[in-house]
Amino acid sequence: MISQSTPQAASTPLTGGQALVRLLAHYGVDTVFGIPGVHTLELYRGLPGSGIRHVLTRHEQGAGFMADGYARVSGKPGVCFIISGPGVTNAATAIGQAYADSIPLLVISSVNHTASLGKGWGCLHETQDQRAITAPITAFSAVALSTDDLPELIARAFAVFDSERPRPVHISVPLDVLAGSISRDWSHEVVRRPGRGLPSAQALEEAARRLQQARRPMIIAGGGALAAGAQLQALSERLAAPLFTSVAGKGLLAPDAPLNAGSSLCVEPGWELIAQADVVLAVGTEMADTDYWRERLPLSGEVIRVDIDPRKFNDFYPCAVALHGDAQQTLADLLTRLPLQPRDAREAVTAVATLRAAVRAGHAPLQSIHQHILDRIAAAMPANTVISSDMTQLAYTGNYAFASRAPRSWLHPTGYGTLGYGLPAGIGAKFGAPQRPALVLVGDGGFLYTVQELATAVEELDSPLVVLLWNNDALGQIRDDMLNLDIEPVGVLPRNPDFALLARAFGCTVCEPLSLDELERDLRAGFAHAGVTLIELKHACAR
Repeated sequence: MISQSTPQAASTPLTGGQALVRLLAHYGVDTVFGIPGVHTLELYRGLPGSGIRHVLTRHEQGAGFMADGYARVSGKPGVCFIISGPGVTNAATAIGQAYADSIPLLVISSVNHTASLGKGWGCLHETQDQRAITAPITAFSAVALSTDDLPELIARAFAVFDSERPRPVHISVPLDVLAGSISRDWSHEVVRRPGRGLPSAQALEEAARRLQQARRPMIIAGGGALAAGAQLQALSERLAAPLFTSVAGKGLLAPDAPLNAGSSLCVEPGWELIAQADVVLAVGTEMADTDYWRERLPLSGEVIRVDIDPRKFNDFYPCAVALHGDAQQTLADLLTRLPLQPRDAREAVTAVATLRAAVRAGHAPLQSIHQHILDRIAAAMPANTVISSDMTQLAYTGNYAFASRAPRSWLHPTGYGTLGYGLPAGIGAKFGAPQRPALVLVGDGGFLYTVQELATAVEELDSPLVVLLWNNDALGQIRDDMLNLDIEPVGVLPRNPDFALLARAFGCTVCEPLSLDELERDLRAGFAHAGVTLIELKHACAR
């Protein structure tokens, strides 16, 4: 609902910027992330009275990552307002991360006056072709050359979010279009979206036949299946099929579900089990090497794929049956075509139990340390906690060794693999699900990429956000990679700041545990604190 606290005078038409903000509110946008600048003033004119909350970030990259975390937790598009030129290039890394992980982001930026575009006049924030900067990392990037272009482009963006593989959209709005009066009031015109639909009945029948005849069926589910948890559980039980997930699909089955094989397809025991499948049903997953830590899974059986992106059907894993449609609807239809009587699951349950034991027993020394930390986190955190993780060794272990309790509870920058994601994404998640406590897992290297967003967190949040800083005083993964390749380590042992002092300067509560028992105590205290807590855990204290 749009507030009427500052009504537009009847005699004064809305500007493009004002009407655009009102239109976003009618599409259900309740939060935008950004930093106001001289080129976005007309967007900010529209915010008061719109019902949309603005969150001031400290860098445009942080705005993009916060919008990403908001989207992953809420299931709604994350929105950010950024300035032309440097705002767009600063946000490009976050846009690329969202593109790689199929996250719906709506990035609205200004751009120079239409008369100057491509002219090279040397205008402030000028780029030769701003649209071209983001075109390779968005579903589409477009320039609104008139105010009447704006409702069409917003409708097209939401059609991508709701009907296609959800990926970022970037809309550039020239300064004169933002400030110009609209020719008619389109600020309330929400276009109905068509949805994703079902595959053909013939394809569904063929998939059901193959699954029914399979002797050792197994399932892999990804981020495209987050709304299909109930259907996946029923299908897994009906077929007696172990269910693996990608990192994006963590939590689709309860941790104690007997057929939950977890995100273990990146370690040897997972590879050994999936190799035994004669039919693999892959649902809403790209099946990328960034999830599996190897170039190709050892699949010897045939593959049935459920996906909204038809390009996935004949890429690295060509499929025997292609089911092009919505994951939840498709699996619900498949269930109606399979016998109601569940198969005998004893063999599959034993295989999954063996897998779980092998994963835990197979840790190298460093991963064993990580497992002890993750166990303390699991013991201390509330059941509905969101965990946002950065590119750090602790999170790499957590990707497969930490059991998520629900979907949309483990956020990780899998595909693009950018440093600096964890903290701002965790902050964004708090706006997407304010009632849920949040934990950020970050290493000392990645933390310094976006540490300034602690200012946003302290300013904006009045409920628990715990930042667990794993400080090994190194770029640990790169150091280890260099040593493994017999390369003399260079540039991997930085001089870190006093993180505790830095966090206190931002206004955080700070804990420095010296043991795992103290870590668990500090985690519990952090989750009980209505604000931001930084816990710095040094490598030596976790042994």
